[in-house]
Amino acid sequence: MQRLYTAANLPEAHLVRGLLMAAGIEARVFNEYSPGALGELPASCAYPEIWIEEERDVARARQVIESYEKQPAASGSRFCRACGEENPAGFMICWHCRQSL
Repeated sequence: MQRLYTAANLPEAHLVRGLLMAAGIEARVFNEYSPGALGELPASCAYPEIWIEEERDVARARQVIESYEKQPAASGSRFCRACGEENPAGFMICWHCRQSL
């Protein structure tokens, strides 16, 4: 396993993990419950981290992360081509059917 990304918060960590999983890359979120230890731990130790399972996926995973970080903040909504559900414009994966938007 290898640490790949440190997220600003837990929702972002799960979003990034979801993007990696959609790309076929096994990933885990660590430090999910660390914010409860703030005060005992330094804040920098409590950020959620994304770790990937396979060393061979590192380069591809970094491309997914790079693409995520380059996305401009979006407003409005868009519809999923697979199920027709409305999603916020910033979503990359449909909240309803989990297909790529």
